[in-house]
Amino acid sequence: MENIRNFCIIAHIDHGKSTLADRLLEYTNTLTKQQMQAQVLDDMDLERERGITIKSHAIQMDYTLDGKKYVLNLIDTPGHVDFSYEVSRSIAACEGALLIVDAAQGIQAQTISNLYLALEHDLTIIPVLNKIDLPSAEPELVKDQIVDLLGCKREEIMAASGKTGMGVHEILQEIVHRIPSPKGNPKAPLKALIFDSVFNSFRGIIAYFKVIEGEIKSGENVKFVATDNEYIAEEIGILKLEKLPQKTIGTGNVGYIITGIKNAKEVKVGDTITTVENPCDEAIAGFEDVKPMVFAGIYPVDTEDYEELRSSMEKLQLNDASLVFEPESSAALGFGFRCGFLGMLHMEIIQERLEREFNMTVITTVPNVSYKAFLTNGDQYEIHNPSDFPDPSKMDRIEEPYIKAQIITKAEFIGAIMTLCINKRGVITGQNYLTTDRVELMFEMPLAEIVFDFYDKLKSVSKGYASFDYHPIGYKTSDLVKLDIRLNGEPVDALSALIHRDHSYTFGKKICEKLKELITRQQFEIIIQASIGAKIIARETVKAIRKDVTAKCYGGDISRKRKLLEKQKEGKKRMRQVGSVEIPQQAFLAVLKLD
Repeated sequence: MENIRNFCIIAHIDHGKSTLADRLLEYTNTLTKQQMQAQVLDDMDLERERGITIKSHAIQMDYTLDGKKYVLNLIDTPGHVDFSYEVSRSIAACEGALLIVDAAQGIQAQTISNLYLALEHDLTIIPVLNKIDLPSAEPELVKDQIVDLLGCKREEIMAASGKTGMGVHEILQEIVHRIPSPKGNPKAPLKALIFDSVFNSFRGIIAYFKVIEGEIKSGENVKFVATDNEYIAEEIGILKLEKLPQKTIGTGNVGYIITGIKNAKEVKVGDTITTVENPCDEAIAGFEDVKPMVFAGIYPVDTEDYEELRSSMEKLQLNDASLVFEPESSAALGFGFRCGFLGMLHMEIIQERLEREFNMTVITTVPNVSYKAFLTNGDQYEIHNPSDFPDPSKMDRIEEPYIKAQIITKAEFIGAIMTLCINKRGVITGQNYLTTDRVELMFEMPLAEIVFDFYDKLKSVSKGYASFDYHPIGYKTSDLVKLDIRLNGEPVDALSALIHRDHSYTFGKKICEKLKELITRQQFEIIIQASIGAKIIARETVKAIRKDVTAKCYGGDISRKRKLLEKQKEGKKRMRQVGSVEIPQQAFLAVLKLD
């Protein structure tokens, strides 16, 4: 046990975590030259295409120092704010963390929030200054920032380059010297923490765990505490690039277990594994439940695929425990699911993964957040969907979730960023200069305002130099209204939205204009309206395609033409009463990209 080191790599997005992980694997000879490729741990096509890490990956390395053999369990984590739940799970399975800071970009918002996550779990932090081979690197300046943030000594900061491999041997030595070995009693009853799981169509569900106390043997009867189900450990093993079966896995080590479970509900991330013969007294205090930030409906394009979509979502949930969903139905779209995501990127990734990994084509409704409605009779309930909005006459007040946003940027962009946040109903609560050129801005703003396109806009007004992080701070009373979109007088519930009264007019007008472009013209006139209750606040008309019925009347009295036109008018009226309007899939997505 003294020779085991469990550590993860944390950093802001694009500071070079995965590249440094490649070098660690290469220098410990975990991979052969043939297996080596860039970002070797990012094994999903989606990750490689976008150049981001979506899943945290565990892998074991063997390292020899001064004649002693060490086992290093590395977990490479994502950097994007939408995948911070993955990071919190990885941290729960480690004793130390490499905090990586880009020498050219310095400390950014996600660096700080991931660092606080690690400090809450009492991890030993090794600061690493990465990309020091870049011409634009400012190592001395960034070292000052790290010293201010961590309170460590300057000589404790490791300088490295994931690209050239400089400083990687020193990092490996420091991991062995500085990170403590796992604590735990090898003789105690088995207690292991599940920190991730994947679905394999041949073997069932594979759970990844870390042994906190005791040891687990192949073939013994094990019990999952939260679900209270018992299984036989058919195969256990350690995680190299491939899975290597083992007879036993001891305290402090990380491995996988295959028990032939087929039902996704039976494995919960954060659960405790123990043995049936000699169970442990209490389960591990699991990490906190995920709190979804953005809600959207996901519906199958063909209603017959509903059950297939359910099983796909369950398999996806195994691999991404931060996805939350429950069934719901809609008049326009049939049966589907109400899903909770951690952010817009997370939502986009889930949609892509459903299409790629499970061949499911889905329709996603407009994302929104959950509100609390208080009625005049004292009742209170949560609104996840605009269609649940209570009758305004019976409503006392409505509260919406607020967040505290932390933005770190260059001094020259302060004005543009403040304008953006104030337009999004934000209130500035603090501003401090980290260095002469870097400013930290604190805002309180409604979560609903940032779920759409806030992050993209922030990046464009700051030329990519602003980093953003947020956490919820509770609910506040707000003047919200339900905006309905009607086609020929019929409300389309998939397009309705809850929105602040001040913004409702411009939003309604924009949606109507957008739909006018997207809806194909019919033989009858289509009226698009935005309404709040019975009050119409915006209207657009899609003109009818008309046949020239008077073409055959040349000469003669005008009344002949008039008769034909009146007949056509009647026909159009009848057609409009029975005709239905198809809304194209782009219309649902276009609402998200209104600006």
